[in-house]
Amino acid sequence: MIADILSTAESKMQGTIEHVREELASIRTGRAHPAMFNKIMVDYYGTPTPLQQLATFQVPEARMVLISPFDRSAMNAIEKAIRDSDLGVNPANDGQHVRIVLPQLTEERRKEYVKLARTKAEEARVSVRSNRRHAVDAVKKLEKDKEIGEDDARNADKQLDALTKKYEEQVNELLKAKEADLLEV
Repeated sequence: MIADILSTAESKMQGTIEHVREELASIRTGRAHPAMFNKIMVDYYGTPTPLQQLATFQVPEARMVLISPFDRSAMNAIEKAIRDSDLGVNPANDGQHVRIVLPQLTEERRKEYVKLARTKAEEARVSVRSNRRHAVDAVKKLEKDKEIGEDDARNADKQLDALTKKYEEQVNELLKAKEADLLEV
């Protein structure tokens, strides 16, 4: 029973790490990368569709992205979705590709992105602690129902504390790497 609670808590914490990794990847740095477009949804024939499903991405230069739609008729919808996104870029359509040249990030904009990254990391830490709290509650319920003893409950608490610390450190490492990436000129 305790093993099930611990494994469930750990899998949820791993899911949180994957989520924060995706969130941080979508924050723009000075260099172009396809993960910047992960959150962009395109209105494709009336259906919101992820941009990744509609096109291929190429990064020929450090600050340029070429998007090649599979369906040329979706070109204008893709261009509109990128323009309306929070990336702050102006795409150019040449009939074959949507070309995006990323402007140089200002120091002010970099600091805004660092704040955003810190917010995402804090949300992830809160999620990890929330997963821990749910697992602790489950262990206390087992102890209250006399299904496990005090020693088992204390051991489970220690294991949950270790798991929480491990995953919070992973969030901190991801944040530290993203901050370094953002502040690099």
